[in-house]
Amino acid sequence: QVQLVESGGGEVQAGGSLRLSCAASGRTFSPYHMGWFRQAPGQEREFVAAINWSGGKTYYGDSVKGRFTISRDNAKNTVYLQMNSLTPEDTAVYYCAADLSSLLSTSVDKYDYWGQGTQVTVAS
Repeated sequence: QVQLVESGGGEVQAGGSLRLSCAASGRTFSPYHMGWFRQAPGQEREFVAAINWSGGKTYYGDSVKGRFTISRDNAKNTVYLQMNSLTPEDTAVYYCAADLSSLLSTSVDKYDYWGQGTQVTVAS
C-alpha cells in the first residue's frame, strides 16, 4: 500500500502561482511513476502532469503546458506541481496518484493509488 497526502492548495488571484506537494508513505516511493490530475465540479477527472520514477521523463496536459512543472524528490518521497500563470479555468480539486506499471501513463485508469485531493481556487 502507498498513502499519498497532497498539500499546498488554496485560493490565488488569476496570474498567480501555487506549488502543490504530494508526500508518499508506505511502500518504497522511487519505483512509482507519479501523476497529477484535477477534477472540477461536474466534470471528469482530467490529466494534468506525470513524471516517471527517475524524474527523467515528464508529460503534460495540453491546457497546462508551459505553465505547470512536475518534479519529484525521491529522497523525500515527494512529488511537486509548480503552477504558474493560473487562470480561473484551473480551479479544481487536484489529486496526486501513483502507478507501478512499467510505462508512464496519462490515463486515470492506470494509476493504482490516489490521495484525497487538495482544492485550488483561482479568482478572477
